[in-house]
Amino acid sequence: MPNNLLTAIISIAKFKNNDLNKYSSTYLNRINATGERLEFFIKDAISGSLKLKQDKKEAKHRKVFSYLGNQNNPPDMIVSKGDAFEIKKIENPFSSLALNSSPPKDRLYTSDPRLTGACRNCEPWKEKDLFYAIGCSRKGFLKYLFFVHGLCYAAEKSIYQNVHEPLKKEITSLLSSKNIEAGDTVELGKVRRVDPLGITELRIRGMWSIQNPIKAFSYVYRLDESKSFSLAALMTSKKYASFPANDIKALESNKSVKVEKVSVKSPNNPAIMLDSRLIRLVW
Repeated sequence: MPNNLLTAIISIAKFKNNDLNKYSSTYLNRINATGERLEFFIKDAISGSLKLKQDKKEAKHRKVFSYLGNQNNPPDMIVSKGDAFEIKKIENPFSSLALNSSPPKDRLYTSDPRLTGACRNCEPWKEKDLFYAIGCSRKGFLKYLFFVHGLCYAAEKSIYQNVHEPLKKEITSLLSSKNIEAGDTVELGKVRRVDPLGITELRIRGMWSIQNPIKAFSYVYRLDESKSFSLAALMTSKKYASFPANDIKALESNKSVKVEKVSVKSPNNPAIMLDSRLIRLVW
């Protein structure tokens, strides 16, 4: 059975434990930061290694993932011959997501200058489906986990480039007009040799954020805060149908999981509704 989001949801349903403190103390070594524990939890769910000890987890991760990222470059992980995942940890269940200098992504493209060479060369690929995984944790308990397909969530990349590029061009022009030395950067700008010693640089960054999917998709999904844990996964129907038939059957036959047809607004044109699937799991 290939590893994917559907098998991850089945793994979480079987594991049925959202206490990251207990999960960490039982299955991890020296992992105290909530964000890091969340990342391990999602990696383990996807790779089917939630109940393995950390050394065995990491060996399993290397088999399942072709790329395991770093904090400064997207994405956080890529399933070998599969999808990419970007993890966002929040404490307020309805707060917006900080994307830092990377704009929202409908898909992952090798042409993205923010990717590392290791990511581009982890396997033969040009484009990959991307899922944002948003985890809300309170006092070590994972309150909810929301997986949202980039094609349901973010507009095509040109929309964001059409804001970024003109700003970058104007900043470059301004620096030139002031005889200020500019440096090469994928950000909005960089000033080199700010001080007399020439040892200080100024980075000019755009800080992107995007509305929490619970707010963005409130017309099809409502978080039940009375539940100990809620999982939601939203994707296009085409994406859902692309998963192996056995995985779809296993998911839909799980009594804890509910799969429903919904229509969501196209990020590129709200007049168009996208046929989608919403997967729910609560306890």
